[in-house]
Order: sequence, then structure tokens, then C-alpha cells
Amino acid sequence: MSTEPVLPRIRPEIAALPPYKQGRAASADGFKLSSNENPFDPLPGVLAAVAEASALNRYPDATAGRLREALGARYGVGADEVVVGAGSVALLAAFIQAAAAPGDEVVYAWRSFEAYPGLVRVAGATSVEVPLAADGRHDLEAMAGAITDRTRCILVCTPNNPTGTAISSADVEAFLARVPNDVLVLLDEAYIEFRTDDEAVDGLAERIYERHPNVVVLRTFSKAYGLAALRVGYAIGHTRVLDAARATQIPLSVTQQAEAAALASLEREAEIRDRVAVIADRRGRLVADLRAARWDVPDTQSNFVWLPTTDPAHAAAFDAAGLVVRPFPDGIRISVGEEESLARVAEVARTLR
Repeated sequence: MSTEPVLPRIRPEIAALPPYKQGRAASADGFKLSSNENPFDPLPGVLAAVAEASALNRYPDATAGRLREALGARYGVGADEVVVGAGSVALLAAFIQAAAAPGDEVVYAWRSFEAYPGLVRVAGATSVEVPLAADGRHDLEAMAGAITDRTRCILVCTPNNPTGTAISSADVEAFLARVPNDVLVLLDEAYIEFRTDDEAVDGLAERIYERHPNVVVLRTFSKAYGLAALRVGYAIGHTRVLDAARATQIPLSVTQQAEAAALASLEREAEIRDRVAVIADRRGRLVADLRAARWDVPDTQSNFVWLPTTDPAHAAAFDAAGLVVRPFPDGIRISVGEEESLARVAEVARTLR
């Protein structure tokens, strides 16, 4: 007779869903380049703001009202046109759950942000993955062609994770012209602050959500602002669309400390821009070195580079050199990290070609 306990029934698609795999830490003399983290320590003023937010015995403001007001003032929208969540991925989950149910479809490019398939499956919807173009960019023509009467949501990641490629403003406008008005489009701009190409779309600066009320623009404080550990992101769009996310997101998920850090970061834009410029400069030099080593690196507008490869030995070589990178079946993503890491990345890359 079996002694195994009888466990609750779990949805089969969830039981088959692998948990998110976080990039592991590097050795003492190595570099963690697997999670697209900001290599700079938090700004002193931000740390002070977090320390002052010390009422740990009280719940935070469930609406993150002060941060929504500040973001609204920054982008010229009302506070109700801003929703804040525990990172932009939490908001992606809330919007997908609000828009897509079993039998519905969610369209996105692939390969793109690795959380997309799981978020769609948890909602009970069906993923429609559209292969990237040969240069690592979204194939917007094919994505428009994949829209059916079952499509409820489209995910557009620009700059794209993990290839780093960005979509032009003109291409986004042409694509949106083909999307039905009742289909939600989530413009995932988690890496937009690293953009240096003026032709690349900037959903907030261009106020796309005003011309297309079915579009929501999502951003995060995790990357350029260096607040990855505090989990705070935001979305801007039409109030009634955002209300759907407000209804489905987990209450009280943005802590008082995260809100304080985000507010302090917004007050230190000049320092943030200086740090982003340093990372963009490192990115440019790293791309040049990798291309000189005969790697076909896509044009990247993010804080990482993409090495197209299907050879698992390549990722192992970086690991042996103390470089923790992010391997995928069809490539390796390498974050732009500390200055000292650049030469080591290029050195290993040269040995593999």
C-alpha cells in the first residue's frame, strides 16, 4: 500500500510549466552577466530614501499614489492613466489575465522575453509565437498576419529581450494600423532608456497610446534605474484599459520602500542618464570587439548583446572563464556589466570562432 500522500489536483499545463530560472551568482573574481542588471551600485540619495521609508509595520499605499502622480507629471498624463506594479512583468501578467481567457490567443515574437509563454499559459490562453526575422528583429508583417478573431493581446518587446533589437517608430505605426482596435497591444519597453537610435520607437515620448487607445506602454525601474531588487514598474495608457490591470494585479504588491526609491530616482535623472551613457559606451565597444571576432551580433539598443549559436560548449567556455552568461537553445545573451568584464568577454569570444 502506497504511503505517498494524496495531493491536490493541479492544472496539467501548469504542472508541465517549468519555473522561472534565475541567473546564478558569479564567483568572487567573476562577473554575473546573465540577468541584465545594472552594474552600478544604487545612488546614495536613493539609498537614503529607502532607509527613511521605515514604517515596516504598515501596509504601503495600494495605489502607489505618489509615484503615479510623479510619473503622470513627468509624461503629461493624469495619475489615473498610470498603473504601478511589482516590476513590469507583474503588470504584463495582470494585463494578459485581464484580456485573454481559455480559447483566446496571445501573439508575440519568438524569441522574445522568456516569461511570455508562461504568463500566457497561466492565463489559460494560447500562445502564437511568430519567429523573429533573420536579423533578430520582430517580423511585424508576419505578426500582423497571425492576428485572428481569437487574438486578444499582442506583446511587442522593444528593445527585444534577448536579441537587443529595436523597432522603428514608422514600423510600429504601420503595424498598429493593421491591428483591430479591440485587441490589446502591450508595448514592453523595459530597456528603452538604453536606446540611442533616434528612429527606434519611444512609446511614451511619441504618446502612441493617445492615437491608439488599445496600446499600453510598460516600463520598469529595474534596469536603467538599478532597482531590480525592489521590483517596481509602471504602465501608461487609457484609464479604462488600466483599470483591467488594477482589477487583476495582486494588491499591495509595491512596497513603500520601492515607491520611495522610484521617486528618489526620478529626482536624479541627470545621474541616471550619465550612468546609462557609460553602459551604452561599453555596449558599443563590446559589440565592436565581438564583431571583430567574427560574431554576427545584432544591432542592440539594450544593455546586453546576443551571440547567435546553438553550441552548448560556447556557454560553457564563458562559464569556465568566470563569466556567468544566459544560454538559450539558439544563442547566448550577455549583459553589459563592469568595465573589467569587457575584455574577458571579448577574449573568450575570440577563442570560439
